[in-house]
Amino acid sequence: MIRATLVLLLSLFPLAAKACEGIAIEDSGVYAGPLCLADVPRRVVVLDASFGLGIGMDVGLPIVGAPLERMSDAALHARAVDAEITSLGFVTEPSLETLVALQPDLIVGFVGSESMASGIYPMVSQLAPTLLYTSTDWRAFYGLMAGFTGQEAAVALQLAALDDRIAEVAARMPETTVSVVRITSWDFQVYLDSPGGYAPFNIMRQAGVMRSAYETTDDPAEALKRPDWEQLAQLDGDVLLYIVGGTNDSDRDGRHEEVLANPLWQMLPAVQTGRVHRVDHGHWMQFSGLASAHAVLDDLERYVIGPP
Repeated sequence: MIRATLVLLLSLFPLAAKACEGIAIEDSGVYAGPLCLADVPRRVVVLDASFGLGIGMDVGLPIVGAPLERMSDAALHARAVDAEITSLGFVTEPSLETLVALQPDLIVGFVGSESMASGIYPMVSQLAPTLLYTSTDWRAFYGLMAGFTGQEAAVALQLAALDDRIAEVAARMPETTVSVVRITSWDFQVYLDSPGGYAPFNIMRQAGVMRSAYETTDDPAEALKRPDWEQLAQLDGDVLLYIVGGTNDSDRDGRHEEVLANPLWQMLPAVQTGRVHRVDHGHWMQFSGLASAHAVLDDLERYVIGPP
């Protein structure tokens, strides 16, 4: 009876949370937060080879491990190798043995959704304090990571410079409709012009790029479509950018060659006018921060705006 009463009282009047005696991390995008660290991290393992790795390296986070196999971004991979970061293997199958051996004092991952975080967190959070970021706001993630290394002011300046460039590109953007499609080994993927869209496509949006009606939505929850061959005809932009590859074998298995030779592809307006361009999958499909953002703008200047 006494135990039952105590349990009832605890449920009605929960104990106050113990104050963090180290570094408190409170952010709405952090899964299972707030997080409390005993000290500034000195050995960080990153679980993704995109936002987490690129942004972590940009702000000087002491990263000792990350999933480096089959990375899309060759430049980011080279940076990680030069920094002697140990590979955990492939991003969807990281080696827990390697992770444990690295003895991290912080595990970081940019997972993009709470559903993904819920599957990862119970496993890795037993090994070290774990920060899984579920928001798609990569700029906010920069600020959060910069807080570990005191680089907040430097990051703010770099983001401001990016915004200046986006505004300058937008001022020169022609009234040209642009379609973008990714060709994989098994389907077509269209990342939408959406308030909640993936980072490269939000940069397109900010730069004033007009997409086709099929590729545009005001629904922040809608970010991706998978058109069939008939729906592909709705990619009727004046310019067509296409992406092949990524963390799959679609750039080596021959499927995209078959797509490009198909009469339905040949009928697309941009293909018929010769305004179709393949863009690198590294910065489009494994977006990793400021370098990727500027590479996206480079593509827009080269293929949409064109030479002066």
